[in-house]
Amino acid sequence: MTNNLQRRVYEHRHGIVDGFTQKYAIKRLVYYEMTDSIEAAILREKQLKKWNRAWKIRLIEKTNPMWDDLVEKYGMDSRLRGNETM
Repeated sequence: MTNNLQRRVYEHRHGIVDGFTQKYAIKRLVYYEMTDSIEAAILREKQLKKWNRAWKIRLIEKTNPMWDDLVEKYGMDSRLRGNETM
């Protein structure tokens, strides 16, 4: 969960945040959701963390069947692509 998606993508792409994405060198943003409140975001994140891998893959493939990098697709800040330093 974040209130600044671009900052979070930058942190993950540059290995700033410990955890799953750093351990497995995850660099692409393939799925995200927006909510109206922090409470809703927390509940959704807890729900998704309980899902098995197959369910998560189906969720991603509903909206992003090619697993495109959404940073590239939606033209987010080029510095997030990991090619430059901020």
